[in-house]
Amino acid sequence: MKKGSATTSRKQNKGERFDQELKSPPPENRGKRVDNGRLRRAARDRAKKKPLISKLMDSFRKEKKQFRELIINSEPLEKRVGLLIDGILDKFDIERASGADRVVGGIYKGRIKNLDPGLKAAFVDIGLPKNAFLHYWDILPSAADSSIEVVRVNKSAKKRKNEKITIKDIPNLYPVGTEIVVQVTKGPIGTKGPRTTTNLSLPGRFIVLMPYSDQCGISRKIEDNKERARLKKIIQSLTIPEGMGIIVRTAGEGKKARYFVRDLHILLKKWDSIAKDMEVERAPACLHQEPDLVERTVRDFLTEEVDRVLIDNKKDQQRIVELVSQISSRSKSKISHYSDNIPIFERFNIERQIEQTFLRHVFLPSGGQIVVDETEALIAIDVNTGAHKTRSGDEKDTIFQVNCEAATEIARQIRLRNIGGLIIIDFIDMKQRRHRNSILARMKAAMADDKAKTHILPISPLGIMQMTRQRQQESVSSGLYSDCPYCRGRGIVKSATSISVELQRKLASEVRRIRARDPQKELSLRVLVNPGVIERLRSEDADLLVKLEHIYNVHLTFRADPNYHVENYKILDAETGEELV
Repeated sequence: MKKGSATTSRKQNKGERFDQELKSPPPENRGKRVDNGRLRRAARDRAKKKPLISKLMDSFRKEKKQFRELIINSEPLEKRVGLLIDGILDKFDIERASGADRVVGGIYKGRIKNLDPGLKAAFVDIGLPKNAFLHYWDILPSAADSSIEVVRVNKSAKKRKNEKITIKDIPNLYPVGTEIVVQVTKGPIGTKGPRTTTNLSLPGRFIVLMPYSDQCGISRKIEDNKERARLKKIIQSLTIPEGMGIIVRTAGEGKKARYFVRDLHILLKKWDSIAKDMEVERAPACLHQEPDLVERTVRDFLTEEVDRVLIDNKKDQQRIVELVSQISSRSKSKISHYSDNIPIFERFNIERQIEQTFLRHVFLPSGGQIVVDETEALIAIDVNTGAHKTRSGDEKDTIFQVNCEAATEIARQIRLRNIGGLIIIDFIDMKQRRHRNSILARMKAAMADDKAKTHILPISPLGIMQMTRQRQQESVSSGLYSDCPYCRGRGIVKSATSISVELQRKLASEVRRIRARDPQKELSLRVLVNPGVIERLRSEDADLLVKLEHIYNVHLTFRADPNYHVENYKILDAETGEELV
């Protein structure tokens, strides 16, 4: 064989192999657990390079401080933020350039399109594809939040008048066609439109301004009594307009009064702009949209506990510095521009950790695993021992050790995936009550710093833990993945055997119907199917088809096409080409 023909043959074989690989789905990524020990060691090395003043402040703290880093990857189509605690990814956010993720928190001037007395809700057109859902309870002035300790009340005459409104008055006060200002509290999820409220709030760096609420309070997450007493004095001293309220956020702990004054001034200025637009804009209109992911990250996560911020976009880095300068000039030194050739998320092993976030199976450090399944109604998480290895060789506490690791990892996965609603966790059954209580305590501690509200119930006698997590928008995976167009999200398709049985049943039914109408007619049918099905028909079911032809005096021909869906088939009249099934 000539050298040229051998080369051509190899190229053809290679091309055929590539075609075959492209036609098949990519192999399942089982993922390998990232070595957390290596990540922690790398984080400790980076922590040694902190500025001297930061090291001195850390030395005055009694407890050992974790090294926290905010890593921001800013690209034209997508922005991603990862919060690393000792090198391990603890929080992950993603936002596309379309801005669809910024619906939550937005303030809109809308028009009531429909009132549903059964649901006790209004449906409001705010300019989005689906009308917003507004429950009657969310139209009434908000009641005191149990997570807030009320310190001061700024009631106005107008506020006292509105307090007399009840749910029965809503249909008369807000008939169809009424313009109303609402804020989105939960984004559109699946087929549901956004959920809204008329009790508006504007979050700042250290406080939240509530223009239509007269309650001023402190977050109960601030537990130190001396600090709470100090913050109460600051709230009493602030000049807050009548009829408005504020909430001190956990980020305000330890901050001087001037920070709150500055934050309040910025929020009041923002509210004045919204109020002006409220008067002139015609419904439906967006009056205020939450800032992009980069700005939100600075507002919500850049606290004294964060040791440094790295961002790979120079313009966004300058914007962050400008934003931080308005609130805390000392924090400017933490913000740095990343300019290495290695992509920022690869440099800090975030990409590998993100890959694990979307796997169904997540491996635990000692060999166990958790299995995460998202359904429409709830999230199901199963804990398995897998290849767990006990260091001591004592099998007695193996189950408890796996469950301890699982509780910590489940809390992390919930935050990373941003999953919410009803979550059911099937821990491995534990006989001792103290072990069950220990797992409950560990789970509550792991979820304590979560921004979303959670409610965790004790482990039931069946070994099931039930919990709820506030869901403001779709999970991260919902934004990155779409339902498989081949199986329509079911994850399964009918087997060739099932299609063969179904097809033979249809053939027999159709032939009997035609024979009942014209017993003497010469009948010839053509069947179009997927190659996988025709392979079954030609091999294992060939005798059954011959028998069917003999019984009903019909001639069958088959044609296969790889482009046909495995569950699709057509039965045609071979003479006329008429479609029968």
